[in-house]
Amino acid sequence: MGMDRTIRFPPHQSPSWSAIQAQLVRVGERGTLRMIDGLPAFPDEDLPPAWKEIRIGLSAGMVTLRVIPDGLTSVVWGNADAGLRSAWDKLCWAVAVAGGGVIVAPTGAQSAEEFAQSTGLIPV
Repeated sequence: MGMDRTIRFPPHQSPSWSAIQAQLVRVGERGTLRMIDGLPAFPDEDLPPAWKEIRIGLSAGMVTLRVIPDGLTSVVWGNADAGLRSAWDKLCWAVAVAGGGVIVAPTGAQSAEEFAQSTGLIPV
C-alpha cells in the first residue's frame, strides 16, 4: 500500500523536469529519472510533453510522480523508511516550488513555504 500527496497547480503551470531538479538541489537532493510511462529512462533523458507517470531515483529510494488533471500526485510505499520519507518531502516541496503549486496532504493544503516549515526543510 502506498502513501501519496497531491501537488496542485494553477492551470497550465505544471513544472518541467529541469525546474524540479533545480529546486531539489536547493534541499541537497539529486533526482534521476528511472522510468517514464513504464519504460526505462536514461538518466539525462528529458520528459516527453505528454508523459503520465515517472519514477525518480532519490538518495534513499524511488518515488513516483503521476499526472492528474490539475497537478501531480507523488507516491511512495507505505513502508518507506525515514530516509525515503525525507527524500519524498524534498521532492514534493521541489515540485510545488517549481510549479507555483500547493501540497495537499491529509492535514490540508499547504504552500511550499508552509510545507518546508512543517517538515523541517531548509532550502538554500
